[in-house]
Amino acid sequence: MTGHDHSHSHHDHDHHDDRWKHDGVRVIPGNQLDTNVPSTAGMDRAAAINFARVGAQKLWAGTVSIRPDAKTGAHHHGHLESVIYVVKGKARMRWGESLQFTAEAGPGDFIFVPPYVPHQEINASADEVLECVLVRSDGEAVAINLDIEPVEKPETVLWIDPVHRDPNEKK
Repeated sequence: MTGHDHSHSHHDHDHHDDRWKHDGVRVIPGNQLDTNVPSTAGMDRAAAINFARVGAQKLWAGTVSIRPDAKTGAHHHGHLESVIYVVKGKARMRWGESLQFTAEAGPGDFIFVPPYVPHQEINASADEVLECVLVRSDGEAVAINLDIEPVEKPETVLWIDPVHRDPNEKK
């Protein structure tokens, strides 16, 4: 690419630059989230990215703060996929038809919840607030509460993929 002049005069593009000014990248300050969203006792949710705030078509993102020892009831989110990123504290997830499976996540961990999976989010700490970032695959707030009788002692499930095996698993 030698011999080509890639410099552009900026005055030729001024009329194009404005089209992205208000419909381009958005920065939503953490202290300006929308707390007017459905919440659960012991939990404070706040929306950062949604249709109403930024015109997002396929995502909802926000924060959730869960008080010590607080938990949701059993529920699922219909066709939505959810990602939870733990910022602070210890999250315990239970899932399954009888919430018979459990796993914990700490700061820096991501949790993926597939569509229609019955689950429950729990703050596993008795004295520390659990702070998470939540992202869902659609802007609509789908939460279907389930009447589940949880098993007493859920089975701990370690994350396993073809690369990361359970260290206790026999070869």
